[in-house]
Amino acid sequence: MSTATSRRATAMPPDERRAAIVAAVRPLLLEHGERVTSRQIAEAAGIAEGTIFRVFADKDELLRAVLEVALDAAPLERALAAIPREGDLEQRLVAATRIIQRRVVDIWELVSALGAVGRQESGKPPETSSALTALFAADAERFRVEPAEAARLLRAITLSMTHPMIAVEQASPEEIVALLLRGIGAQS
Repeated sequence: MSTATSRRATAMPPDERRAAIVAAVRPLLLEHGERVTSRQIAEAAGIAEGTIFRVFADKDELLRAVLEVALDAAPLERALAAIPREGDLEQRLVAATRIIQRRVVDIWELVSALGAVGRQESGKPPETSSALTALFAADAERFRVEPAEAARLLRAITLSMTHPMIAVEQASPEEIVALLLRGIGAQS
């Protein structure tokens, strides 16, 4: 006689279960797009399909939750805040630009994979980045604009020179920072 053992997901508080499911879904979305199935999600998360729908009302709610996590600015702020304030300004800004570029590409890939759900939810302008503003504030006397405006300009230039639907070819962080710091005028 064979004994069948059922595998049951480890008990977790609802918020942790929700976060674990969201984390498991993101790579699936990049691979399968919004056509990802609840079975694929359950297998990736190591749970039963029914568990998904005890945590999320439906698949669209789950997809919106994945996008909400991706759009959360807190990880971006932490990464930018971790850049040392001392040393060469240009190197600090290149590091910040590299972080922003990765975020632009990551979000674009996810929004593209999400299809209609992604387009509906991602149209909000970014908030002012206090961590990026602080990078400029350390050398505020070098700029004609306030640090918050310099930070906004860096984000705007980075977006326009990185986003696959805008830039024919992605600019390097060094090119973006040089453009911001030196402009496009001829040196005299």
